[in-house]
Formats: sequence, C-alpha cells, structure tokens
Amino acid sequence: MRLIMTPKITGWQVYVLECGDGSLYTGSTNDLKKRLIAHSAGTGAKYTRSHRPIGVVYTENCADRSIALKREAEIKKLTRQQKLKLIS
Repeated sequence: MRLIMTPKITGWQVYVLECGDGSLYTGSTNDLKKRLIAHSAGTGAKYTRSHRPIGVVYTENCADRSIALKREAEIKKLTRQQKLKLIS
C-alpha cells in the first residue's frame, strides 16, 4: 500500500484511497493509521473488502467529527473527474 506520510494528526481526517481496480474510496476517521490497517486487512469497509486499497491519495484535516462527516459526504457526491481534480 502506498501511503502519504503525514505527521501525527489529532482530530478527524477525511481521506481518499485508490483501489486496485482504479476506483476511489472516500472515508473519515480520527485514527488514519489504524483505519488503513483495517482496510488492508479487509475489515475496514464493505467496499474495500472487494476493492482492495493500494494507497492513500488524499487527506484533509477537520476540526471535529461532524465537519469530517459532512466533508466526506461532499466528496462522495463529486464525479470521478472532480475527485481526480481534487487529489491532483
């Protein structure tokens, strides 16, 4: 798995994973390292069980859980092209 290494972050993050089939998965967490381990083990999310992640392509820090969940929902509504623009 290709990781974007970031300093120890406290608080919430929204992240985008690139999966082995080229698809993009968006999620949020307050412990990104633990969440990535769960995704890699096949226990992180139903989607990533069948679309194995190969790396983190985007992260965004959020002040709290509510903001993170709202931002996650916004990103999930974007088209693939808009997501690619966001992560570039």
